[in-house]
Amino acid sequence: MKLKEIIDLVGGSIAGDEEFEIEGASGLEFAGSTDITFVSEAKHLPELSKSRAGAVFVKEQTDTGKIQIVHPNPGLAFAQILTHFNPTETPAPGVHPNANLDDKVTLGTDVTLCANVSVGKDSIIGDRTVLYPGVVLGERCQIGSDTIIYPNTVLYRETEIGNHVILHAGSVIGADGFSYTQDEKGRHVKIQQIGKVVIEDHVEIGANTCIDRAAFCETIIREGVKIDNLVQIGHNCEVGSHSVIVSQTGLSGSCRLGKHNIVAGQSGISDHVTLGDQVTLMARTGVFRDIPESGTYGWAPAMKIVELMRFMPTLLRLPQLASQVKEMERRLDAIEKP
Repeated sequence: MKLKEIIDLVGGSIAGDEEFEIEGASGLEFAGSTDITFVSEAKHLPELSKSRAGAVFVKEQTDTGKIQIVHPNPGLAFAQILTHFNPTETPAPGVHPNANLDDKVTLGTDVTLCANVSVGKDSIIGDRTVLYPGVVLGERCQIGSDTIIYPNTVLYRETEIGNHVILHAGSVIGADGFSYTQDEKGRHVKIQQIGKVVIEDHVEIGANTCIDRAAFCETIIREGVKIDNLVQIGHNCEVGSHSVIVSQTGLSGSCRLGKHNIVAGQSGISDHVTLGDQVTLMARTGVFRDIPESGTYGWAPAMKIVELMRFMPTLLRLPQLASQVKEMERRLDAIEKP
């Protein structure tokens, strides 16, 4: 693929030979002489001089011996070209003879159902959607078009999945929310969960992530949300569009996340908490109260990063301060003794 053809696909301008042939895309460290790579931040420019890449996406033209494509978003352009050279491979359309379908299932065109797929009655699967081996759909599920569901994923009854969604292996969508009350003897009595899960378009959900059905109404994952592996989303939560949730994070029931939130790994959000738009939680943040304002927060309980930066130096000095207090107490005791 010539560089001028790459320009036609992703835009930008070339500084160098537009006829140069590109055979692949890779990172700075791994790119070969016929690969294209990218540099999105100036701090990585020293690595570029060591790279064997034949061409590079950059934000601004720089002094290097390599052919450059100047692009306002080098990372995005690179991602698009990487996908062009490495499209997602899926099995050929068709229904495997070992797939188990109820008589009332509706299939779109060019659907792929692999071995040991099970689809419950009154479920609908859209065009060009792929279900890998061992996927289970309960009754009355709805799956959009161009969606990929990887092996051993389970969708409980009435789950709704949009278009261009990716569910990775082992994810469980629509299991009962964790909700109990106690009887007069202190025994836990289950509260039936009669809602469902709705996942909108262009969502990706990582392996072994669980999203619980709502007690009533819907648990909703909005358009463009990206969820990592091993995340727990409780019943009746709503995750705002284009938010990112990183591995080992837990959302308790009835949380509301705004648009473009980032929740870093091992964070926890208490039940009925609401986050505004463009809120970022650092790793291992604990949130117990609403955060209406955008910004970056950390610690437990969560506080703004500017407050945390003032707080941390004092916290780190606590052992020293404690020793100083003990010494002052010792001296005062010595003075007060007759």
